Amino acid sequence: MIDRPGIRVLLLDVEGTTTAVSFVYDVLFPFARAHLREFLQASADDRAVRGDVAALRAERRVEADPGAPEWPEGTVAESAASAAAYAEWLMGRDRKSTALKSLQGRIWKGGYRSGALKSHVYPDVRPALERCRAQRRSVAIFSSGSVLAQRLLFEHTAEGDLTPLIHAYFDTTTGRKQAASSYRRIAEALRVAPGAMLFVSDVPAELDAARTAGLGTALCVREGAAPAADHPVVRSFDEL
Repeated sequence: MIDRPGIRVLLLDVEGTTTAVSFVYDVLFPFARAHLREFLQASADDRAVRGDVAALRAERRVEADPGAPEWPEGTVAESAASAAAYAEWLMGRDRKSTALKSLQGRIWKGGYRSGALKSHVYPDVRPALERCRAQRRSVAIFSSGSVLAQRLLFEHTAEGDLTPLIHAYFDTTTGRKQAASSYRRIAEALRVAPGAMLFVSDVPAELDAARTAGLGTALCVREGAAPAADHPVVRSFDEL
């Protein structure tokens, strides 16, 4: 499929596409939740973490769900406790919060660096990335996880460090994954026409948005039956 004329960039989703959903939900998310409060307390003086906490608080101020935990004024320690409570609440609802994703990435960084975490990618991913490099095509990532989390994941895989094979990373600071405008922004950032990009994801609604923006699309189905969707299906990156 990637051999079709004009494709210059392979844009990849992560969860369910390059990486098993189970790794994200059974390993990464529990690790972040288990270390969240300790991390916030230990990083209270870190400027970047303070920025994440401030962004979380701003999200809480406009939170529409009345069930969200309160965030009263208080000391630094009390603010960290409120941030943790709200972050845990967001995680329980699998919210695509940019501030939460940033915090999770920082927590995972410690886990990867200590060796407590080793990320999963499917065995067909590295050969596909190497083929792209040999064909002088670029590879970019678009995930709801933060750019930091993406870089860490691809750096610390059982298949080795894949970051030299990846040209660019995009997260929700670019826009929602189900918005066509996000894909247009990515094309602009990479300085390619949308039609010169192929987006691979396991989520039909994301592919619909990418196609609306003019990208080529492929539905990645790693297991089970393919969902109803009007996109070419691939079950392995060997098909790309």
